[in-house]
Amino acid sequence: MLGKKLEKGDTIGIVSPSSSEEPKKIEESIKFLQNLGFNVKSGKHIYDRWGYLAGKDKDRVQDLMDMFLDKEVNTILCIRGGYGAMRLLPLIDFDIIEKNPKIFAGFSDITTLLNNIYQECNLITFHSPMCNSQFDSSTLKSFLDTLMFGYNLFTIENTDNIPTDYFNGEYVKGELVGGNLSLICSTLGTPYAINTKDKILFMEEVEEEPYKIDRMLTHLSLSGILQQCRGFIIGQFKGCEFSKYKESLTLSEIFEDRILSLRKPTLTNFQSGHSYPKITIPIGAEVEIDLKNGKIHLSEPVVR
Repeated sequence: MLGKKLEKGDTIGIVSPSSSEEPKKIEESIKFLQNLGFNVKSGKHIYDRWGYLAGKDKDRVQDLMDMFLDKEVNTILCIRGGYGAMRLLPLIDFDIIEKNPKIFAGFSDITTLLNNIYQECNLITFHSPMCNSQFDSSTLKSFLDTLMFGYNLFTIENTDNIPTDYFNGEYVKGELVGGNLSLICSTLGTPYAINTKDKILFMEEVEEEPYKIDRMLTHLSLSGILQQCRGFIIGQFKGCEFSKYKESLTLSEIFEDRILSLRKPTLTNFQSGHSYPKITIPIGAEVEIDLKNGKIHLSEPVVR
């Protein structure tokens, strides 16, 4: 299923499924979206706080369900990540989402929602910047082009002449899943684990030391998750490297040992994650990857 394409004048509903955000930052985000030519509808509980969460679970999930039910809302955009989205998984009414397919977008902690909405409802979702992101020109262009013109087949690639690298082949085709590495690991052993069988797994992370990246990838390996994949896209791993490697493997060594050793097609240094520019990618879409040239070709529309 596909959400309806975003057009100027449409209404974007904003929700806080995870951590809270400062009211001033939320207001700035609303004005930014309005200045782009969109109407904005705020969830009733976006200013709530409960410890490190943006309010109680029942209220955060109610905002999410309300946005899917609201006929005026075309696109649902999360305010920020942080922590808390996976607490909502058993509370979500996936039947409501399936009957009211819409663009749903976010990243980081929102990873579990992106992948489970796709898995449960067959609805393509979007790993994209959120309200608290910095919308530099390249990030904004990727975001708007994908949501507004994704009814046409198109190609996703790094902007600003940022190079990619590739290993174990020049071509791979499959459905794209994944997101934040920590969240991919956190759902293992639950009914909400990401299905990676014959999929292309995208991974990104922020401010985790190399040994933690090693531990998470080893966890995925011991669970058989990595071996099931058809290929990999390694995104931005911001703040995950040391300046000195006296007693540590480097990230490159970890990826070589845990990922590249599987001999599956792998694209690296793809600009999606916690840094900038931040490229928007569709979760659940069928893609063909030209690894040599760093191009991800969409095999089907991602909006209607």
